[in-house]
Amino acid sequence: MTPSPSVQTESRTIMRLGLPLVGAQLAQISMSFVDTVMAGNYHPDDLAAVAIGSSFFMPFFTISIGVLMALSPIIAQLYGARDLHSIGKKVRQGLWLSVLMAVPVIVLLNNLGPVMDLLGFDDEVIRITRGYLFALSWGVPAVFAFMVLRYFNEALGVTRPALYVTLVGLVFNILGNYTLIYGRFGFPELGAVGTGWATAIVFWVMFLVLLAYTAGKKAYRRFQVFRGLRLPERQHIGEILRIGTPIGISMGMETSMFAIMALLMGTLGTTVVAAHQIAINFAAMTFMIPLGLSMAITVRVGQLYGRRQLHHSRFAGFTGIGLCTAIMCCTAVLMMLFPHRIASIYTQDPEVISMAASLLIMAAIFQISDGLQVSGSGALRGLKDTKVPMFVNLTAYWVIGIPLGYWLGMGLEWGPRGLWTGLIAGLTMAAILHNLRFHYITRMFGKGDRAGR
Repeated sequence: MTPSPSVQTESRTIMRLGLPLVGAQLAQISMSFVDTVMAGNYHPDDLAAVAIGSSFFMPFFTISIGVLMALSPIIAQLYGARDLHSIGKKVRQGLWLSVLMAVPVIVLLNNLGPVMDLLGFDDEVIRITRGYLFALSWGVPAVFAFMVLRYFNEALGVTRPALYVTLVGLVFNILGNYTLIYGRFGFPELGAVGTGWATAIVFWVMFLVLLAYTAGKKAYRRFQVFRGLRLPERQHIGEILRIGTPIGISMGMETSMFAIMALLMGTLGTTVVAAHQIAINFAAMTFMIPLGLSMAITVRVGQLYGRRQLHHSRFAGFTGIGLCTAIMCCTAVLMMLFPHRIASIYTQDPEVISMAASLLIMAAIFQISDGLQVSGSGALRGLKDTKVPMFVNLTAYWVIGIPLGYWLGMGLEWGPRGLWTGLIAGLTMAAILHNLRFHYITRMFGKGDRAGR
């Protein structure tokens, strides 16, 4: 008989898996912060170019890595089932898929000029943005392949390499920006275009470092990941796409909800935009905690499900959900107790601080919903359940969140508080439905599973 799981033991396991992923997510978001600050200190046009270029790149990036994220539950379940031979096949086919997905993304990034003209951006900003995107596009194949190797390592429960490699990338990002933006060490002064080249170089450095680690780790030789070069196989790529496409669409819908709300905020004045940016930036930083833990929940649930320890997989999922919720309750309390102090970190403008403080209190409310929805969807991914969560996100974000926010904020003229009410409603609905879904499909996972007999 296998020992009964305990909340304390399962929480420690999830934290051990998840904390390096939390650190990796924080390091990754720090790269965007560094790009923004260093380009902004060079010239306002370059700051605008990085902001616009990133706005175009992020939807492609988010959707693509969402698709590749399917490898995490697929490999976790195979590892739990001890089907080691199939793991190498999945990784190889994932690498092929990353190359195939990179091609259209590169083409799109290099042909956005007409879209920018249509949106009416300044000619100089368009010129810089096109150069930035051209440079950035050279790193797309590397970052997609890096994510495949990262998900492979994470699915085996090896999560520290993601943190270490991302920290290496952050160091290279700072050095690359300093060298190429300002023209140091004999290199040309490229401004925001240098930011694009620095990011592309960082993507390749991260991929090559993780590739060297993965290829050189003796324990991985049994998977035969790099043994034999085979062409893409429809069966394996089809499985990744079948599970991963709904994940990519789900992530795209959530990202687009926040993007649309930001655009609507832009119509309400500079103070509102600044206050919104402060509140959403701080909330994004705290969100990295449950996001990293949700990836650990996916791995833990997937491995236990692969072992046919069904009751334990359900227990691990709900333990992870409870852990994320408890942590986000703490961050919510922090926001509610010190909203003005948090806002004053970003600005000294009293009007912006006052508005940001009121939005931070609202952000405190959706901290709990955000923790519940991301951990619930992570638990569902561990079971390879991705299609229903996609429709949940469609309903929560596009049928409820955005229309309600627009109606309250613009129609009833509640302003930013109305728009944020829409965000809270969308996230809360997603949180409720994801967790009800996990409860529904695991309710029959009794204690009499195969591993416990």
